[in-house]
Amino acid sequence: MPGLRIPLEVAALLLVLVLGVLVGFVVRRRWLVRGIGTFDCSLRTSSGAHGKGWALGVARYQADRIEWYRVFSVSARPKQVLPRADLMVQERRTPRGPEAFSVMAGFVIVRCRRGSAFVELAMSEESYTGFASWLESAPPGQNVSVA
Repeated sequence: MPGLRIPLEVAALLLVLVLGVLVGFVVRRRWLVRGIGTFDCSLRTSSGAHGKGWALGVARYQADRIEWYRVFSVSARPKQVLPRADLMVQERRTPRGPEAFSVMAGFVIVRCRRGSAFVELAMSEESYTGFASWLESAPPGQNVSVA
C-alpha cells in the first residue's frame, strides 16, 4: 500500500493544521479575557441592512479607551480602538428584526457617535451598565453623554 502513504500524510498534516488553528483561537481568547475589564461585545461600524455587518468580539477597558478584538482572528492587536473622549451614546435599544439573529441572545444594542461616524455595540445588560459607568467616570472637561 505504498500508494496510500502520501495521501494519508497530507490528510494528517491538514488535521494537525486545523487543530493548531483551533487551539490558537482558544489560547488567544483566554489571553484576551485574562484580565479585569473584558466583556463579550459585537461591533458594527456600518449600518448594514437586515442585521448584517455585525462582528463577534471581545472588548477590553483601558484607562481612556476601549480596545475591541475580533473573536475569529489571530492578531494580538485590537481591530478597533474607541477613545472615551470620542464616544457619545445616541441610543440604547433591543435588537430589531433580523438583528436578533445577528447578535447574542439577551444583548442590547448601543449606538454611539464617534466623531462624525457611528458605531454600534451589542452587549449584555450588565456590560452596558459597566460601559455607561465607564463613560460617565470620564475626567472633568470631557463632554460625555450617556443615553
